[in-house]
Amino acid sequence: MTPLCPRPVVLWPQRTDRPLSTDSYTRTLRILRVIAAHLRGMSLQQLHEELGIPIGSLHRVMAALVEERYVTRSPSNRRYFLGPAFTELSTMAIASQGTAVSPPRPMEEAARESGETVFLTELTGTRLLCVALVEGVHPLRLFVRVGQDMPPHAAASARSILAYQTPETVARVLRAQELTAYTADTPHTEEHVTAHLVQVRMQGFDVCENELDDDVWAVSAPVFGSTGQTTSSITLAAAGRRMRDPLARTRATETALRAARALSMEQGYAGTASPARFRPSPEPAG
Repeated sequence: MTPLCPRPVVLWPQRTDRPLSTDSYTRTLRILRVIAAHLRGMSLQQLHEELGIPIGSLHRVMAALVEERYVTRSPSNRRYFLGPAFTELSTMAIASQGTAVSPPRPMEEAARESGETVFLTELTGTRLLCVALVEGVHPLRLFVRVGQDMPPHAAASARSILAYQTPETVARVLRAQELTAYTADTPHTEEHVTAHLVQVRMQGFDVCENELDDDVWAVSAPVFGSTGQTTSSITLAAAGRRMRDPLARTRATETALRAARALSMEQGYAGTASPARFRPSPEPAG
């Protein structure tokens, strides 16, 4: 009798290309968000305690983030900080688009009316960035470009935004970078800047003269949204020699305030763009 031959069993290979779980992506994003909120960095143990991610899994994610430069680790205190890859992404995005946003109509009108350079600044995290620019017909030595960080202590464009933020936000922004004294007139201590912001809020605009660049005068007004909050400003910058006349300063200030008010209304703000009555002054605000 011919023996029965068992039917061969075919073993199909296991798939090894499974996609990462949604949890993995979510964990990575949560880690980056938490690190971004802690300017002094976070240790692996702190991340574990705050996020509840197992140390082993956390270590693997952090190693990948460090390798890709989205996170850096201090060799001295072994804390994790956001890495240079974020700045590179932002720079590449801005370079490929030419401008971060199209200049809004009130900005273009202010530049056309004054003949001066007008730009829009926005608060993003702890950075104050120029996101739109209309160059004036008059030459200006001040070098401003789209994507440029505006120093929070030395630029009117930055201070006119910070004046309306909470004390906690102001402290976080000011402590995120060195308060460099660009000129002899630059306020370069946290106490000096904080006191100046009170004055900015009282008058509803800020003036910067020879604080960031020599022979550059700038006036900046906050832009408000529908909720009454502000995270942006419109700034008119001119050569200081053209702004020696008090009447020229007053006209430039009125132009900046008018543009900020118009943009605020376009964004749904129903109140008055300046919290205090407009009081132009021939002297810089601080």
